[in-house]
Amino acid sequence: MAKAQSATTRHTQLIPAIPSHTKAFPATLSYLPQSTVLETFPNPAPQRDYTITHIFPEFTSVCPKTGHPDFAEITLEYIPDQLCIELKALKLYYNSFRDKGIFYEAVTNQLLDELATCCSPRWMRVTAEFNVRGGIGSVIVAETGQSQADA
Repeated sequence: MAKAQSATTRHTQLIPAIPSHTKAFPATLSYLPQSTVLETFPNPAPQRDYTITHIFPEFTSVCPKTGHPDFAEITLEYIPDQLCIELKALKLYYNSFRDKGIFYEAVTNQLLDELATCCSPRWMRVTAEFNVRGGIGSVIVAETGQSQADA
């Protein structure tokens, strides 16, 4: 593997070379592997408001109380400004939570904070629909910015 270095990369790490038109954003969580990076690329239509929706049905984290796995479908919706999130990096970022003990509310807000910091969208929403456990299903929604419906 080559060391990725470019003017838009915030730090160097062992990953396949990142194309020069992308921006690498190091995930700031201390438990993430060194190679976990959120990558972005230029918005092809920054003059227009449009919504991007990514659905990840295989999200897994760990309940910090019981140690049992928590499964969720994560829906990321955002109106990009200058940058869009690259999908393979997003998948690897989501997968980095699989061994992390974290409550539903905390992980949902942490996802929103880090993803919004990564691409600085005009608006963003993270919806985490956790599978039923103990007879209770949970849906956590966190958002930032002003949606088009609010404008």
